[in-house]
Amino acid sequence: MRPDVASSPLLTDLYQLTMLDAYRRERMFGPAVFELFTRRLPENRNFLVAAGLAQAVEFLENLEFSAAELEWLAESGRFPPDFIDWLADFRFTGDLWAMPEGTVFFADEPVLRVRAPLPEAQLVESRLMNIVHFQTLIASKAARCVLAADGRTLVDFGMRRAHEAHAALFAARAAYLAGFDGTATVLAGQRFGIPLYGTMAHSYVQAHESEEEAFAAFARARPEGLVLLIDTYDVETAVRRVIELDRALKASGRPGVSAVRLDSGDLAAGARRIRRMLDAGGSPDVGVFLSGNLDEHKIRRIVAGDVPAAGFGVGTNLDTSGDAPSIDFAYKLQSYEGSPRRKRSPGKATWPCAKQVWRRTGPDGRLAGDRIAPADEAPAAGQGRPLLVPVMDNGRRCDEDLSLETARARAAGALASLPAALRSMEPAGQYPVEISPALQRLAEAADAAVS
Repeated sequence: MRPDVASSPLLTDLYQLTMLDAYRRERMFGPAVFELFTRRLPENRNFLVAAGLAQAVEFLENLEFSAAELEWLAESGRFPPDFIDWLADFRFTGDLWAMPEGTVFFADEPVLRVRAPLPEAQLVESRLMNIVHFQTLIASKAARCVLAADGRTLVDFGMRRAHEAHAALFAARAAYLAGFDGTATVLAGQRFGIPLYGTMAHSYVQAHESEEEAFAAFARARPEGLVLLIDTYDVETAVRRVIELDRALKASGRPGVSAVRLDSGDLAAGARRIRRMLDAGGSPDVGVFLSGNLDEHKIRRIVAGDVPAAGFGVGTNLDTSGDAPSIDFAYKLQSYEGSPRRKRSPGKATWPCAKQVWRRTGPDGRLAGDRIAPADEAPAAGQGRPLLVPVMDNGRRCDEDLSLETARARAAGALASLPAALRSMEPAGQYPVEISPALQRLAEAADAAVS
């Protein structure tokens, strides 16, 4: 068994393999174009943030069936021996175009475009959707928290409520990409270089004979960046103890208390009360950090109320995207052997052919509108800049910078370019996305060609 199941080509839907066998029998190896897009935005999202491209490229680069996986498929009895032999040499040899991570996008706009021999482009569908869907989901939720926090520190606290290990790891990555300052998930620090933040649990305080002893012991163990959890027992008593400890530490020449964390109750009222006590007690440099079932709406209310909070830890509502737990992503065939293809199902119709998304910005640098057009259509004057860029060519990655830090900087720029209405936590009017006349004509031609 592979040490990391995420790299296995068997992490797919059965019908991908049954279609591959059928394509092989029919010798259908011609070039196919598939695109990944969302049909509609979740009701409570004004935009989405593309994420997961680096992992998608890694998956495509390393796509290969192991001997053990081929043996298991053979023993399953579902496939003929010559199909198993054919899979032994299976690799991704196609091209990939994509919106770089951190790009803001909207409904109907292709985020990824795959051009490859039909069986290759088909097999990667399920895993590409799986990768891009999850990180885009979390990055889009995190971006709303970033907008609501208005420059205050944000830390991902959601690992323990995430849907298993990979979700926890990649939620931390997606949140950092979208603008979070760090994570409590240690593996994300090791894998991706994301800054790590951590304080203490209530159990640490409870394990000591007194809260005062717990604070002093933790200060001895972790003198740098000392953050103390103050709501295990009585908050006001804990704050007085923090003030005394902060004074004693500074008097001895050691660093004082960096911050206190409040994790329960009325966070806004509690933060105000704590701030008054700290200031009056001679500890104005001790910050107040808030956590406890936070989301972008609660953060916005706290910030709008001028609550003296230095930062926020966001957990369950971030790593599960609780209010919008899925995006209506689809990965559909757009052309085969040069002929346009499209789906016409009610509510699920698609636009055919390989496409490009062109983005215009206004004089103020804010997004003004997008245009979806055939990829080979010459850009019109004033059409803007293309969003999809080449990422892989003949199965090998291009020189596009896929680093997390570059994606993070891109996301920051994208959020700054959003019109005021789209930055709101409330549903805004639909962002203008135009379908080019040439694309509409191709759709009519594709419909006429299907018997």
